[in-house]
Amino acid sequence: MHEDAHGIGRRALFVTGAAAALTLGSVSFAAADGQDQETRTLRGTLPPGSPDFVYVPVEVPSGVREIKVSYTYDKPSVPAGTQGNALDIGIFDERGTDLGGRGFRGWSGGARSEFFVRADDATPGYVPGPVREGTWYVALGPYTVAPQGLSYELTITLTYGEPGGTPQPVYPPSRAKGRGRAWYRGDCHLHSWYSDGRRTPAEIAALARAAGLDFINSSDHNTHSSHPHWAAEAGDDLLIMLGEEVTTRNGHVVALGTEPGTFVDWRYRARDNRFGKFARQIHRAGGLVVPAHPHATCVGCGWKFGFGEADAIEVWNGPYTPDDEVTLAEWDNQLVASVREGRDWLPAMGNSDAHRDPDAVGTPQTVVLADDLTREAIQAGIRAGRSYIAESKNVSVSFTASGDKGQHAGIGERLEVDHDAPVIVRLEASGAPRCTVRFITDQGVLFTSDPLPVSGSGTVEWRTTPAYAAYVRAELRHETAVGPVPGVMAAFTNPIFLGRVAG
Repeated sequence: MHEDAHGIGRRALFVTGAAAALTLGSVSFAAADGQDQETRTLRGTLPPGSPDFVYVPVEVPSGVREIKVSYTYDKPSVPAGTQGNALDIGIFDERGTDLGGRGFRGWSGGARSEFFVRADDATPGYVPGPVREGTWYVALGPYTVAPQGLSYELTITLTYGEPGGTPQPVYPPSRAKGRGRAWYRGDCHLHSWYSDGRRTPAEIAALARAAGLDFINSSDHNTHSSHPHWAAEAGDDLLIMLGEEVTTRNGHVVALGTEPGTFVDWRYRARDNRFGKFARQIHRAGGLVVPAHPHATCVGCGWKFGFGEADAIEVWNGPYTPDDEVTLAEWDNQLVASVREGRDWLPAMGNSDAHRDPDAVGTPQTVVLADDLTREAIQAGIRAGRSYIAESKNVSVSFTASGDKGQHAGIGERLEVDHDAPVIVRLEASGAPRCTVRFITDQGVLFTSDPLPVSGSGTVEWRTTPAYAAYVRAELRHETAVGPVPGVMAAFTNPIFLGRVAG
């Protein structure tokens, strides 16, 4: 065993900047020379203000069958309100660490203390394939660093021998049986054991079916390694789309329904002005760009990239909490701005972000009107805003607007009537006992119903005009326990726009 030490000088930190990356001195291995295995251990300390990514080059000789990496780091006590140590890890192969990820071979964030890569297999989160000769790079991501610094120990083991064969990936089909044009229920933000989740694809698929879902989207953090492992879980009753949660230091975005095998890099901040490039990559790969939990309070979770490239926004993430309420208010303000400025609007989604028990798959779920149960049709419905978000399969909503001459519009559509024409807005709900119905317009909440009966079913109507309401959206709220504060959400819809388009 060979030991080495690596530290980062203050000068290096000053030169690279906090959002940049730093490459340390390399770790070398001799050729096999009859040995089955070689190990190197190195230690270093990352001070506060470290770059986002620190790369440790590893000189890999020929004849290597497997590379294995393990690491530990200290977790000292820190004062209340001060960030402690958290160190993420991954690896890039001899193709390098350039942004875009040609050399990407896996990422486990902080979910694992060790991993391996070889031709025929790899740790979940990592991509099987040959261990070729050249300079590989162990990537360290100091997510947070305590005031005392972050001391780490990295152990790299090379095993020599004949490589196995790399399996040919098989992916789930892009369509399921479906019911033609219908409402389909889905959850597009889910984590498996291929990132920091604790569930296998099989377990997630079983929970999705139990939750009444018709479609799901894989969204493991910063890796596409799960993509070949979903095919066996798809079926006529469940469409499985493939994606990634692109987890940057300035917010997370779900790449929804990309082509199988698409990897999207995450190693940039908003100040780098690079997000647009990767949003375009998602679009070229047939996916949707959906900023996730934009007001979540975890470090690095708040969305800082703006919404210019987005196709939808995850307004409701997991059990309904105050940060969802903040996101809902911001989204509604965006709707008002789109009306005022005559520009496109951004539809809302809801997803569970489920990782492990007791996280409930399908709480909430996005219910989409789509022409069929195919990737393209579901994406088209999401992009058009023909959808509502419900807390579970038990809650169903029908929301329409009609004019006095037979005109009719549904969720995400426009009711083309004159400025002063009478409009009837109608909501039918089921599975929402004692919930109140609220109709929200560009002026705010203009109507609140009495609670629905204990049966959970009911119909509510409201009359308005386009002059009074440029759009109407509906909410179903549970009973409140704190005075004027609205109750927890049971369901809400995307808007119906009222009136003729100006111009």
